[in-house]
Amino acid sequence: MQYQISHADLSLVLALVRGRSLAKAAELLKVDVSTVFRSIRRMEAALGTALFVKSRKGYIPTGTAQALAEQAERAEQALDAARVALEHGEQVVSGTVRLTCTDAVLHSLLLPALAEFMPAYPALSLELATSNTFANLSRRDADLALRLTNTPPEHLVGRCLGAASYVICGREEFRERLKEPSLPWIAPDDTMQDHPTVVWRSEHLPGVTPRYRCSSISAIAQLVTAGLGVAALPDYMAHDLPDVGPLSDALPGCDTELWLLTRPDCRALRSVQTLFDELTPRLRDALGRR
Repeated sequence: MQYQISHADLSLVLALVRGRSLAKAAELLKVDVSTVFRSIRRMEAALGTALFVKSRKGYIPTGTAQALAEQAERAEQALDAARVALEHGEQVVSGTVRLTCTDAVLHSLLLPALAEFMPAYPALSLELATSNTFANLSRRDADLALRLTNTPPEHLVGRCLGAASYVICGREEFRERLKEPSLPWIAPDDTMQDHPTVVWRSEHLPGVTPRYRCSSISAIAQLVTAGLGVAALPDYMAHDLPDVGPLSDALPGCDTELWLLTRPDCRALRSVQTLFDELTPRLRDALGRR
């Protein structure tokens, strides 16, 4: 008969993944070290596979142990949510929502919004992943996506929260050099070859070869902040970078809508609906204040 994983097994694996030593795992589980050692060995024998590899750095989890630990964490979160529900009543919003967005949107727009309302939902958990594509949402690896796009996929549903413009940003010392061919430009690399700022540069500055290329807008902003050159950045970032400011008006043809999107099968989930309702006004205001 196939071995049946128990809650105690999951707790054991999670404790050793977190502690990385028998002593720390025993402390977390409030048992003795020999109990942890025997239990792991018994579980590995029953499963017919190694769960941990002993090294100088401690007990390193295998892929199987890591997968079990992730499920254990979900069970742990579900128990926490149940306790909160019992304490605060049936109307509590609980569960885990997986949200994907770009680095730039995460730092400049999403995090300030989350800081305002998430403390009011102690049973609601978020898993945040940064990505430049819709792949995660389409593969069901995420429940929500915040995306800058003028053509959201038709198989997703959501709300347009406003639009972002792009401006040339840099230190003030670069303002008088904007028309110089030697001006150091920072731009997206080939992983974002369809980005509106790349299209704009090819049309308006065809002779410019960027000195620096980056795989994310957030990385571009860091190089601009370091004083390495100028770049086209979204206006919601332009005023928040230290010692950096906009050096131009909004670039023509680069305005891009910000969409909050989900799959149709997630739309009715209370946790997803709560995030829609809390994020919508805050992100709209943030874009409107640019």
